[in-house]
Amino acid sequence: MAENTKATNTHKRQQQAIDNTYGHLQPQATDVEKVVLGALMVDKDAFSVVSELLSPETFYEPRHQKIFHAIRTLNMNENPVDIMTVTDELARQGTLEDVGGSPYVVELSSLVASSAHIEYHAKILAQKFLARQLISYASRIETDAFDPTVDVDGLMQEAEGRLFEISQRNMKQDYTQIDPVIHQAVQILQKASANSGGLTGIPTGYTKLDDMTSGWQKSDLVIIAGRPAMGKTSFALSLAKNIAVDFRKPIAFFSLEMNNVQLVNRLISNVCEIEGKKILNGQLSRDEWERLDRNLRKLTGAPVYIDDTPGLSVFELRTKARRLVREKHVEIIMIDYLQLMNANGMKFGSRQEEVSTISRSLKGLAKELDIPIIALSQLNRTVEGREGLEGKRPQLSDLRESGAIEQDADMVVFVHRPEYYHIYQDEKGNDLHGMAQIIIAKHRKGATGDVLLTFLGKYTRFANPEDNYNRPSVSEDMGGEIVGSRMNDDDPLGAAGGSAEDLSF
Repeated sequence: MAENTKATNTHKRQQQAIDNTYGHLQPQATDVEKVVLGALMVDKDAFSVVSELLSPETFYEPRHQKIFHAIRTLNMNENPVDIMTVTDELARQGTLEDVGGSPYVVELSSLVASSAHIEYHAKILAQKFLARQLISYASRIETDAFDPTVDVDGLMQEAEGRLFEISQRNMKQDYTQIDPVIHQAVQILQKASANSGGLTGIPTGYTKLDDMTSGWQKSDLVIIAGRPAMGKTSFALSLAKNIAVDFRKPIAFFSLEMNNVQLVNRLISNVCEIEGKKILNGQLSRDEWERLDRNLRKLTGAPVYIDDTPGLSVFELRTKARRLVREKHVEIIMIDYLQLMNANGMKFGSRQEEVSTISRSLKGLAKELDIPIIALSQLNRTVEGREGLEGKRPQLSDLRESGAIEQDADMVVFVHRPEYYHIYQDEKGNDLHGMAQIIIAKHRKGATGDVLLTFLGKYTRFANPEDNYNRPSVSEDMGGEIVGSRMNDDDPLGAAGGSAEDLSF
């Protein structure tokens, strides 16, 4: 009896030792791997069920990786899959002896009689593989963290990049039967019909632009592009002001170019109708101080969330955006601007490849969060070398650094001010003094075309032409600079000088 008790205690101690070292064993399920491979050889339709879940690397056992590779090759070539064909394919690839010869292939096929549970078993293998990937990822990060020569900030970026790659490789989306999608589409249609303006998205505040777009739509990536001095940042801030202040929709603004104080100064100029240079130097008249005090209340408490992290990576953006949507219920995100972002932690052969990854990631994030993302973008200099009204007009091919931006975007909008190039009339005879063309060059869900808005540079504001603003006058002998701009006649500001250079403070 004593010997039995001693033997039992010894067994418990051995089992405890095994349990203590379990955390150092790679997650694996080799018996399940055998069952899956056997099922693939007894059912010709089994591969189509698991093809999106499994790859050779999913299998832990090296010889199982080679057998699955042979099975996949046979399926891709539309050849039958059974004991004989798999054996022949392994021999052709020169790996038959590595896997244990034909007896081992026969052994695998004898383990199962059907493929009834193959999808369930395949998901087990996929989970084990993902766990091994995470262990490898964490191990590399841990090793680098112990290295005193490694920059910690760079390591954090790299860690985000690696984790992002893992999540992207393992992200699978199943199909959806059409009925629930029809129900969702009808609900959106009913909601739009109840709105007299026909808006299905977030309103821009610009009548004709909303007519063409029905507002900024959920899951859309919108690119707003323009050459320097066209006012694309002013346009973005005008949109932000309309959305957050006028319509009280929560918005996140990621500013990679300006700090948060500069950005807020521009919003104050926009909302309070005070020249930007006066906000900088503090030389406000009594009327302007009163207008500041009166109108600043509109901006105070507005659901605007500003992040001015320089060199923001797409991985940092994902983390912050998810939190803002979850905690602050943000309905739209703006980024100023795309080319200042990076994809640290990932390796690229060129800057174009990196921008392509950023653009694709932004579109993926818009779909994931189900909100519109508006990203500002630079245009290349080719427009400056073209002549005439049409020559100066931006084109999709002018998008800087990557054609992927055009491909990924649901909408591409150009901000263009012809008067900057001393062009004061369009092809329809419209007066372009103090006007900006908002050019919808690509619209995946609707029409393209132009919208004319009034541009008030000194207030960093874009306005509807019908909003009773007197447009700025232009003196040609001053090279097209705006030398006078009045609001309504009862505006206490009076005529205050400004220039096109007031675009940036």
